[in-house]
Amino acid sequence: MKYLILIAFLASIGSICCGYFLDLPYSQKLIGFGVIGLFVVVFPLFGYYRWKDKDIKDYMLTQENLDKMRENQKNKTY
Repeated sequence: MKYLILIAFLASIGSICCGYFLDLPYSQKLIGFGVIGLFVVVFPLFGYYRWKDKDIKDYMLTQENLDKMRENQKNKTY
């Protein structure tokens, strides 16, 4: 999955750079496909890859997590 994301990212960046630097009649389409590739393919795949094994309850502000934070603040000495 990591390599698929890397390949899609490099292809999108390459398409954007080719659109900017090459004087072609379809250079605006290259830029557009590169941007669409980043936002429709690369970013969602990256988000899924990074969050697939995480528990969302660890990042929510529940009463239990608030109590843990308060305990940690009381135990710290500066």
